[in-house]
Amino acid sequence: MNAAAVLDASLLLPAALAAALAYLVGSLSTAVVVCRAMGLPDPRTTGSKNPGATNVLRSGGRLPAALTLLGDALKGLLPVAVAALTLRHPPSVALVALAAFLGHLYPVFFEFRGGKGVATALGALLGVDASVGALALLVWLAVSLTLRRSSIAALATFALVPAFLLIEGHRVYAVLFVGVAALLFYTHRENLARLFAGTEPVIGKR
Repeated sequence: MNAAAVLDASLLLPAALAAALAYLVGSLSTAVVVCRAMGLPDPRTTGSKNPGATNVLRSGGRLPAALTLLGDALKGLLPVAVAALTLRHPPSVALVALAAFLGHLYPVFFEFRGGKGVATALGALLGVDASVGALALLVWLAVSLTLRRSSIAALATFALVPAFLLIEGHRVYAVLFVGVAALLFYTHRENLARLFAGTEPVIGKR
């Protein structure tokens, strides 16, 4: 990809607007909305205090967890899919994907205290390349079912995603997901500490 493609001035404003909207969409906390609608405890005050599907599963069960997972994934998928269809410019689409992901991690509507970002990152990946996203989902499911640790599944999957994207020829997106993977390792730092200590809970354990 040449410099002209990266620095297309005509796309600066549309890309910036799309990224701003993606950040706002990412800032909507699905876990909080679902738990409030279903009369469940605020996920930020129970369990791991993380507003994500795994914590909702422990405190509320499978249905609210599934709704949370779906909503968080859509926050990444929809803005990226729209950007891919309208902008047709990989660096701009990558910017939108990053904005949606950061919105989930640092939501403006919730004092910049968000979730860990796995489902939103997966949704953004599906919007970038559906086949790579499907492969990542299969890896995540396989590791989850085998090791029963959500954190290991997420980190193992996104450590591989940049390589998957490079194989498909998506250099811009591969660079993006190197950064996404690094942020996921950061948001999972407490999980990593528990894994090393042998105290990380299994999936579904309340």
